[in-house]
Amino acid sequence: MRKVAVISSASGNGKTTVGRMLASRLEVPFVELDALVHGSNWNETPNDDLRLALEPTLSGDGWVIDGNYSSKLGDVVLREADTVVWLDLPVHVWLPRLLLRTLRRIALREELWNGNRESLKGALWGRDALIPFALRMHRVRRTTYPERLAPFPTVRLRTQPEVDAFVSGVAP
Repeated sequence: MRKVAVISSASGNGKTTVGRMLASRLEVPFVELDALVHGSNWNETPNDDLRLALEPTLSGDGWVIDGNYSSKLGDVVLREADTVVWLDLPVHVWLPRLLLRTLRRIALREELWNGNRESLKGALWGRDALIPFALRMHRVRRTTYPERLAPFPTVRLRTQPEVDAFVSGVAP
């Protein structure tokens, strides 16, 4: 395992944390796609520019990529990965994590990527608000991912003990 795509059913499943741990254990670069996609003032990177930015990583001999942005990249990350790790924890696990993380980021005005910060409005209101989006995507992805991920070597982790065991079992 040298090229790993870490995806999740919803924000708050631990995608970035698991991705960083795997990259460290495998001694390969870690790429958080959110940092490449969300430019300053939340402006999204054009699809072609995103593909160009990702090319050097994908052509490398090892990496861990957090996310897949299929709407922008298609299946390019999944196709290049030798392992797809799908974090599919239950709502009662990831939702409290997401709420606490979001509230902490808002209260402390933590910078996410490229000067962007979360806001209460961005977290709660509107079609693309973080919390409603996560809840909606959890249902959608649990329904669509089994078929969509079938062609790729996928490890589906459904509990925190499964996640912990998987990560601790990875060696360089």
